[in-house]
Amino acid sequence: MKKLKPGDLLYILSIDRLGRNYEEIQRQWRVLTKDIGIDICVIDMPLLDTRNGKDLMGTFIADLVLQILSFVAENERANIKKRQAEGIAAAKLKGVRFGRPEISPPDNFSEIVAAWEAKKIPFAEAIRQCGMSEATFYRRLREYRLAKG
Repeated sequence: MKKLKPGDLLYILSIDRLGRNYEEIQRQWRVLTKDIGIDICVIDMPLLDTRNGKDLMGTFIADLVLQILSFVAENERANIKKRQAEGIAAAKLKGVRFGRPEISPPDNFSEIVAAWEAKKIPFAEAIRQCGMSEATFYRRLREYRLAKG
């Protein structure tokens, strides 16, 4: 947006590229066409080409089409989110687990921790022996200390 100046022409594939919801699309369109003063050409909707019809009727038609399409885009996005949530809920009912698999501490975790705390091995060696990242090591260490009491 910072590079756009009055008289420029912006090509976008679809109207929903301007924002995430109806109001954002409307606001972005207004900023681009009225405040900055550029022309916009929406490739998949030829009616939304501000180069054509700069008179009152052309502006009215473009604004009307924009409002309808931005409403449809927001409605479709809401439907996608709803279907996605339904799919996730159905998968969870089937026992599907999401996210990265949990890394359990090795059987000799207490020995590794003791060696690290006694400064017999460096931290890098401790996490290498455990096969985990620093964050995971510290999380497992916290859990280990809580369980140990």
